[in-house]
Amino acid sequence: MTATLLEVRDLDVYKGPRQLLTGLNLTVTTGSLLQLAGGNGVGKTSLLRAFAGLARIEVFGHLSRCDDVLYSGHAPALKGTMSPRQNLRTHPAGLCSPSDSELDKALAALNMTGYEDALTARLSAGQQRRVALARLFLPSARLWLLDEPFTALDVAGVRVLENRFREHADDGGAVIFTSHQKADLGERLEVLDLESYRGP
Repeated sequence: MTATLLEVRDLDVYKGPRQLLTGLNLTVTTGSLLQLAGGNGVGKTSLLRAFAGLARIEVFGHLSRCDDVLYSGHAPALKGTMSPRQNLRTHPAGLCSPSDSELDKALAALNMTGYEDALTARLSAGQQRRVALARLFLPSARLWLLDEPFTALDVAGVRVLENRFREHADDGGAVIFTSHQKADLGERLEVLDLESYRGP
């Protein structure tokens, strides 16, 4: 059964005194794959943060979302003094307490086997990105809000992530993400060009 996970009506988004977006209408249901597109500075990240209810973004209009939300920002949000396994355990995807086998399986999905106990600070930028994205392979929230998830990933890593998006949507979840490149998600991908909603 289809359920609405996020809905906005006549939404205006401000960052400080600047109006970024105006008059946005959007409904995201289970099974949705939505890319937020537009040029630099149009407000993609700010809108994603508004959807997540994060500070420093002010909204006017109607915005409702489910309580079951996972937000992942552009930065990996990892502690360099901890291992990948420790990072995932202390900041799991959603409200869960993953087992060691679940953590190792999530890391393996992104080709990080053998690095489970390495010092995160010594990993490359691409490897750190993979560790952060391994959260998406743990028991998780239904609505994912992901800012530039493909950054620093090679072609194989991008394909793995695209497949995970499809699986999550098929399982009754939804994904909203920003990206400067169009994801290969077929006809089910919706692209929302925020240039049409740019503020004055």
